[in-house]
Amino acid sequence: MTWSQMHPLLTQALGDTLRMVAWSTLVSVAVGLPLGLLLVLTDHGGLLRNLLVNRVLGVVVNVGRSLPFVILMIALMSFTRMIVGTTIGWQAAVVPLAVGAVPFFARLVETAVREVDHGLVEAVQAMGGSTWTVVRKVLLPESLAALIASVTTTVIALIGYSAMAGVVGGGGLGDLALRYGYQRFETGFMWVIVAVLVVLVTAVQLLGDTAARAVSRRGRSGAAPRLRLLRPAAAAS
Repeated sequence: MTWSQMHPLLTQALGDTLRMVAWSTLVSVAVGLPLGLLLVLTDHGGLLRNLLVNRVLGVVVNVGRSLPFVILMIALMSFTRMIVGTTIGWQAAVVPLAVGAVPFFARLVETAVREVDHGLVEAVQAMGGSTWTVVRKVLLPESLAALIASVTTTVIALIGYSAMAGVVGGGGLGDLALRYGYQRFETGFMWVIVAVLVVLVTAVQLLGDTAARAVSRRGRSGAAPRLRLLRPAAAAS
């Protein structure tokens, strides 16, 4: 297969992969972030301590993380059809991608938030700050670098999942590799697709690392001013 034949196929497949990864990332962050925060807040010593809720959330997250992605795609076909009206194409792949990534990202959020210095939380509470104030002024800002790293890890995982989505007609680079690289024995084309995926993952990792380092440096330089602002912030709550 010549480059002139490869190029339009690669362009279309790469666009489909980027769209399904972008949308599933948005859903994963929108659902996984509050879920991860709840896992921390409802645990022992949490501001919303509720062990029953914590255990239920923990079971849901663990079950979601334990399912292999290919099985999850097949199991969710009826749900996917109900949501987007079809089970093929990148739009359909977004549903299982998001469902599979939410518990994964939630655990990363939980780990990141648990690393926050509990002394800062106690300081805001001592000033009369509400739970929302603690989350907004302490937990999220102090764990931001780790959260960016968690998003980066999730995006890279979703790129891998999106390639597997091609097995069931999800479109994207995985579908292209299956149809041309495997079924038509276009080995050279297969390696081109692998190279594109490597470049894509590397670019995401570099961007994520750069953003996390920038936030971390800014956080260290602004630590003292932020501590001084905690009192009026807590009082305002």
